[in-house]
Amino acid sequence: MKKYIITGLIGFTILASCTKDEKLSDLNNDPKNPTANVPDELFFSNAQRELVDANSSININLNIFRFLTQYVSSPIYTQQSQYNFQSRTIPGVYWRTLYRDVLTDFRAAKEELNNSASYVTSSELKVRDNRLAVLGLLEVYTIGQLVDAFGNIPYSEALDGENLTPAYDDALEIYKDLLNRIDNAISSLDTGFESFGTADLMYSGDVEKWLRFGNSLKLKLAMTLADVEPALSKSLVEAAAPNVFQSNADNGVMVYYASPPANNPLWDNLVQSGRSDYFMANTFVDALNGLNDPRRDIFFSNPIDGEYVGGEYGAGGDFDTTSHFGEAFVQPDLPGNLLDYAEVSFLLADASARGYSVGSTPEEFYNEAIRASFEYWGLTSGEADIYLSNPEVAYATAAGDFKQKIGTQMWIALFNRGQESWLQWRRFDYPILNAAPQLTLDDIPVRLTYPIDEQNRNNANREAAASAIGGDQLTTKLFWDME
Repeated sequence: MKKYIITGLIGFTILASCTKDEKLSDLNNDPKNPTANVPDELFFSNAQRELVDANSSININLNIFRFLTQYVSSPIYTQQSQYNFQSRTIPGVYWRTLYRDVLTDFRAAKEELNNSASYVTSSELKVRDNRLAVLGLLEVYTIGQLVDAFGNIPYSEALDGENLTPAYDDALEIYKDLLNRIDNAISSLDTGFESFGTADLMYSGDVEKWLRFGNSLKLKLAMTLADVEPALSKSLVEAAAPNVFQSNADNGVMVYYASPPANNPLWDNLVQSGRSDYFMANTFVDALNGLNDPRRDIFFSNPIDGEYVGGEYGAGGDFDTTSHFGEAFVQPDLPGNLLDYAEVSFLLADASARGYSVGSTPEEFYNEAIRASFEYWGLTSGEADIYLSNPEVAYATAAGDFKQKIGTQMWIALFNRGQESWLQWRRFDYPILNAAPQLTLDDIPVRLTYPIDEQNRNNANREAAASAIGGDQLTTKLFWDME
């Protein structure tokens, strides 16, 4: 449909300059089969924007993940923090957004590239291959998010407009195929040639950056398999580690602008809406207060009597007597982040702690991850040094095993990346969150239920998938979350 709309706009412009005879001759054209091609760059940019928007938003109809890891709660809507998602069909909105608005456009971009007559010379074909590889990496990223949210999903039969009842594939097998696709994309990237140029809203076509993104994505997916496929995880991580992000300059971020509609959707939710729907949850605020974490002044605003105060998670409350998102998060041009150096460094700390050969010790990677987070938010190396000297933070003395140490600090660093924070909280099982009123810790969702639309339109396949994963429940653990 988007292709037809864009093509229609092109056709309207052409039609406006036609003669009467030319207009009459156009009556012989079939409007359902437009002849004008939409450039692959348009599909790519749109899908990239939709993906980052979905990750950046805090709209409770779409992105519920900051609630699940108890960064925020609401003075008004307690359903989300008490895990009642069906009243707003939240899983269905998330599902449709990633399949319809992101993956469909990535596929359309690939089709345009493969069908285009513009790539003829060897140099042009190299550019095309780079573009296809970049598309492949972002497809993998998106599909990985769907698997990490739902478990088994339509994959091999997905996005076929002729098949309205696609089968669901096994989540572990999808993961393995995604990792193969990453390797194929990495091997296709050639830094001697261009890719999407300015149509690339993340790296402006820098293929070297995409190589590092691909290896960092490989690291992330491989570490997600660490508890269920340790040998495979180890070999993949060790292969990726030398080529992952080296600093915050490599981060997979998208630039937003101060003027709508090119602004960060978080601004729409927190400012433009004129609503007071979110405050900081006591789970997160109390943790940072206890560590005297200087990121509080970035993450939070509205101190009460000189102290940051979180509202009781899941209990509603008073917006005016609780702390809110910090000033950085109400700016329309706050960058949107898909993957960053702090996350990569924490994953390498995890890998090192498991005995993988990744070039340094768990403590060194852990310290580097915290330093990267401080730098990203504009804090100084001196502030990071003081924080790391806190016995409750220092790797040698912080409470618990490596999962508790890394999991707790990773949770803090991923504050603005709800989906990723939820993934890592389920992997590490830390920090220990709070139970919402009338609920227990065991009620905290570890997956999203399948959309109601799937029950209505594809129920036989949905039921088979639900049975295969152990039930279509919020508390059904995914294949990589069994320990």
